[in-house]
Amino acid sequence: MQPAVELLKHLVETEPSLLAELSEDVAAVKPSSGKWSPKEELGHLLDSAANNHQRIVRMLFEDRPAMPGYEQQRWVQVHAYQQRDWHEIIDTWAALNRQLLAAANTVGDADWARTCTIGDSEPLTLSFVVEDYVAHMRHHLAHIKEAGCRLAHDRPPTTAQRPLITGH
Repeated sequence: MQPAVELLKHLVETEPSLLAELSEDVAAVKPSSGKWSPKEELGHLLDSAANNHQRIVRMLFEDRPAMPGYEQQRWVQVHAYQQRDWHEIIDTWAALNRQLLAAANTVGDADWARTCTIGDSEPLTLSFVVEDYVAHMRHHLAHIKEAGCRLAHDRPPTTAQRPLITGH
């Protein structure tokens, strides 16, 4: 199994409970105009999972498929993550990544060298696509948790409010 697949499995097992520590209110806060809230940023990762799942599967079935890129901002808008329930977004993110893992776990050793293009890219190996996907995910997950910590410290808790993030 590729190290990136092992790391993805670990993230899918551990991150949902950490993300769930953010309250619905904090997850909906946009840091500034034009920036994503944690809900939208995790929604972006949901969209990324959907696109990368298709890339993995098609690379296994097709010889050098030409894959489209996707308009990230528009995908986030179309899915209206800002108006959706935070825990639903977390659950859907985990489920989509378990689906992606199911496909990645079937990749044979020789298949990791299969290639595709995405948009106008040079040929990319399946190994690179998965590694890049996991690195992209880690970047955004760290940003979401950092934003949550910052917001938790900036907002005084009410008596009815549980801690926004434990351990901070």
